[in-house]
Amino acid sequence: MKTMNRGMVTAFSAIGIAQGLKILTHKKLTGKWDWKQAFTTGGMPSSHSAGVTALATYVAANKGTRHTETALAAVFGVIVMYDAQGIRRHTGEIAQLVNNLEESIVAMSGDFPSWEYVQNEKELKELLGHQPIEVLGGAILGAALGLISAKIENDERREVRTSRYMD
Repeated sequence: MKTMNRGMVTAFSAIGIAQGLKILTHKKLTGKWDWKQAFTTGGMPSSHSAGVTALATYVAANKGTRHTETALAAVFGVIVMYDAQGIRRHTGEIAQLVNNLEESIVAMSGDFPSWEYVQNEKELKELLGHQPIEVLGGAILGAALGLISAKIENDERREVRTSRYMD
């Protein structure tokens, strides 16, 4: 019986494993366990990179590098990884500046009693994107998982063909 599309399973598994690894990398950096890291954006390794690289590698290993599906997965992956370490990271840096600016305004408003300023209840989320090394870490993880998944599938196919000849 066939299960879910192996390419999707491979990509989603890579994302899940990368998110789980963020708990370990956070522990190594801070010395503290923080289970919430499994549900955050940013951090090491990039789950975006892991997912798209796992999919592209899996497709390339099964279809070949000259196949249109491989090209689609690779181009999609490059765009996602560029966005994760570029635009999303810069958005996080802007959020950090805005949060710092708000703290300064709150501090200044105390000097001017007639100036009414209502501080936001929540700060903007600052950790949105990835440093290039985090993207690379996710890509290495994804490539390894994509190759493993393709090998498992190819071994299963070979086993089915062999058992057909034996019957």
